[in-house]
Amino acid sequence: MHAVRSTVAPRREPDPAPGAPSRRALLRTAGFLALTPLAAACSGATGARPPGATTPSRRLPPPRAHRARPPEKTDAKPPEPVPGPRASAPAPPVRTAPFARLSRAGHALALTFDDGPDPRWTPEVLAVLAAHEVRATFFVCGREAAKHPALLRRITEAGHLIGNHTWDHRRLTGLGRAAVEEEIVRTGETVRRATGRAPAWFRAPYGAWDGSVYALGARHGMEPLAWSVDTRDWSRPGAAAITRSVLAGARPGAVVLCHDGGGDRSQTVAALRRFLPRLTADGWDLVQPDRRLT
Repeated sequence: MHAVRSTVAPRREPDPAPGAPSRRALLRTAGFLALTPLAAACSGATGARPPGATTPSRRLPPPRAHRARPPEKTDAKPPEPVPGPRASAPAPPVRTAPFARLSRAGHALALTFDDGPDPRWTPEVLAVLAAHEVRATFFVCGREAAKHPALLRRITEAGHLIGNHTWDHRRLTGLGRAAVEEEIVRTGETVRRATGRAPAWFRAPYGAWDGSVYALGARHGMEPLAWSVDTRDWSRPGAAAITRSVLAGARPGAVVLCHDGGGDRSQTVAALRRFLPRLTADGWDLVQPDRRLT
C-alpha cells in the first residue's frame, strides 16, 4: 500500500513583532523561573549556598543571667579544736577510801596543786617547776578551767597531769547524787575539750568523801586521790613554814598538797624555790600518780 502524502500545509506561527522575544525564549524563561524556588529549597536542605552568597550572621542566645552565690557564713570565733581520742582504760573499782600515798613509788613523792588554774599564779608555778625539771599534778576547778583553757593546754604541754577538783569547789557530801555528778562531769568535759584527754584522777574539795562520791568518780573513769602532806599554804603561813612542812613530810610515796589558785599564792611560789632544790639534793624523785603505783 502506498503512503498517502498529506496535502494540508502545516500551521505556521506568526512572526513575532520586531524586538519581542520569541515563544521559545519565553518558554525557556518560564521554565527557569519555575525551577528557581525548587533549587533554593534544595540548597537550603543540603546546606549548599549559591556562588557569591554571604553567610548570614548567627544570632547567639542571650547570655544566661549569673546567679550570685551567697557568701558562706563564718563564725565570729574560730572553731574549737577537735579533741583527740580518750585513752582507753578499764574503769577503776569503786573505792572505800581515797589514795593518800603512792604505795610502790620507792624514793619518790608526788607534788600536787589545787584550785587553779589562775592566770596570775599558775604561770609562775609552772616556771619554777620547769626550772627544776619537775612534773606535778594540777587538780583544777571547772569554773576556772572554763575561763582559761589556754592555761590547761599549757599545763599539759609542759608534761603535767590535770585532775578533777569539781566545778566550783563545793562540799560534795552535802549535795544530792545528781548535783555531785554534774560537778564532776562538767569539769571533766571542760578539761577534755581543752586538752583532748579527760582526767584520770579526782580530788574531793575539803577531803569530803562518801560512798556516792567514790561511785560517781569511778563511773567516770577516775581514781580518788587525797594527800599525806598538807602544807596549809592556803592560810599563807609564810614561805618558810610551807618549806618546813614539805621537808618534814617527805616520805616514800608521799602526796604533797599545795595551791596555785584560790587567792594570793606568792608564798607558795617562794616556797617552791626553796624546797625543790633541797628535795633534789636529797635524792627525791618528784613523780605523778600512776595507777600502777597505787
